[in-house]
Amino acid sequence: MTQKLLYEGKAKKIFETENPSEVLVYFKDDATAFNGAKKGQIHSKGLLNCAISTHFFQLLEENGIKTHFIKTIDERSMLVKRLTIIPLEVVLRNISAGSLAKRLGWPEGKVLESPVVEFYYKDDSLGDPLINDYHIAALRAATPSEVDELAKTGLKINAILKDYLLTRKVKLVDFKLEFGRDGTEILLGDEISPDTCRFWDADTDQKLDKDRFRQDLGQVEEAYQEIYNRLTRKN
Repeated sequence: MTQKLLYEGKAKKIFETENPSEVLVYFKDDATAFNGAKKGQIHSKGLLNCAISTHFFQLLEENGIKTHFIKTIDERSMLVKRLTIIPLEVVLRNISAGSLAKRLGWPEGKVLESPVVEFYYKDDSLGDPLINDYHIAALRAATPSEVDELAKTGLKINAILKDYLLTRKVKLVDFKLEFGRDGTEILLGDEISPDTCRFWDADTDQKLDKDRFRQDLGQVEEAYQEIYNRLTRKN
């Protein structure tokens, strides 16, 4: 099925397929942090992220969110719709952590009164800067109606995932989404995994995501495996 490599990012490879409207996403074990300044490998990360993303995409589809996901091909690969990616990262925050805590001087763990939506310009060479609606218009990255749709869809996804994860004893601290255009329709793309989300244990606040790699906390693979185990356990 796979043909030539179209793109290789920090965590995934994208291959063309026989169908020009579909691509194959291969999940790597490579790990990066701080815009690529820190690099390493997390054993079985690609395998786990593929499975975790598949689980979340299927959950969201069942709840009315349109995604690029078509099907899983093997343990590390999924077939998805080929999108024209909107050069924006849509970040949803429920609890203060990471850059938000530093920017506002809030302690890590402060629960926000309502979710915060942020937009970042997708450009590795610039460090993916935080931008607002006026920047987005100047960049012509998306129309005002598309920005509104991205924010509303992000908030809906946040509500779905937040409630679902609490049934698995996991707090959804914050997470990053990427979207793309499929003709005139906007679909959720990329992945949803411990690479792109902050997950904390609901009882202990133990970190179960890539922050364990960023902060040299150890037991990184075990954290990814724990998220997979909680998602796939039988109620």
